[in-house]
Amino acid sequence: MQVFPLDSISLDEAKQLQFKLVEAISEEFQGTEMFQLGDVGVTPNGLPIATGRVEKVLARFFGSEDCVLVRGAGTGAIQKALAAYVNPGDAIAVHSAPIYTTTKETIRMLGLRTVSVDFHDDEALKDVLTRVKLLYIQHTRQQPADRYHLGYVIDVAKATQPNIPIVVDENYAVFKAPAIGVNLGADVSTFSAFKLLGPEGIGVVLGPTACTSVVRQRNYSGGGQVQGHEAMELLRALTMAPVTIAIQTEQVEELAHELNQSAVPGITEAYVANAQSRCVIAKLKDPIAAQVIAAASEFGAAPYPVGAESKYEVLPMIYRVSGSFCEGAPELKPYLLRINPMRSGASLVVKILNQAISKVRSGDA
Repeated sequence: MQVFPLDSISLDEAKQLQFKLVEAISEEFQGTEMFQLGDVGVTPNGLPIATGRVEKVLARFFGSEDCVLVRGAGTGAIQKALAAYVNPGDAIAVHSAPIYTTTKETIRMLGLRTVSVDFHDDEALKDVLTRVKLLYIQHTRQQPADRYHLGYVIDVAKATQPNIPIVVDENYAVFKAPAIGVNLGADVSTFSAFKLLGPEGIGVVLGPTACTSVVRQRNYSGGGQVQGHEAMELLRALTMAPVTIAIQTEQVEELAHELNQSAVPGITEAYVANAQSRCVIAKLKDPIAAQVIAAASEFGAAPYPVGAESKYEVLPMIYRVSGSFCEGAPELKPYLLRINPMRSGASLVVKILNQAISKVRSGDA
């Protein structure tokens, strides 16, 4: 199996992102204001004061004209961004690959038509863009064979149709990839703050006021607002995310190296891949993936995600490979493990894998 993981930032670059974010905070918040939990309510400006200030910080940090926080995590952010540009019955261009389940449902709920096109084929992309209202791109890989560069696809699209809106799903790419869509010429970037150590259910939409003002207008109700204390919690969490994620990325690389050096005899090969989150895909010698996942849980590995990189995921995750990842080779699924060290070191994952495989082979599992 050949995979093409995204480029990722180094630990030193992650430190610089942390420093940049704190500087952006210092330009909006004074003195002890960061010690405050934040307000609630629909103020004359239509949202809690703290929420508005956090949105200003994030817009400044990410280099976007504006930012709006929404409910519904990454899916909610994608839904609201798409709805700001297109109407039921409109066609949008998507990559010819399995669409993430909740995104597929969002497209159905909005009544949109999709036109699939291979993002690796420039001429096909140029042709499709003349027949759609919007280009939707998922930054991370939708299938193992994907290798296109986000910035290149955006450049091709804007050179062909300069006014076409481009909305990018940045889930699992923020604080990992060297740049996100809005830095590369896309109109909008969307992502889940829950996947960046933030509170449950908060999504982020970065983009022009032409988009964010529509999102705010349609989300005027107090029940739909992200309250001030949630926004403040998000901001504090984001300051921790870049370095934490960079260490995780470092351990992903280390784990793949150790597995390919026969640290776990029951594993024949391992790859770094963007199977949603950046992780290791390990191939077992025998078709015992389900049994190994169950046994690994007994030795301290999480067998399923919460947010697949949320504040709850401290222990290493050893879990199943998604159906969409294996769509091209479903016969491999019983052999494959998806592994993310999360806050652990690679050595703990190696220890757990050896214990779990040994238990399965002994017949005790």
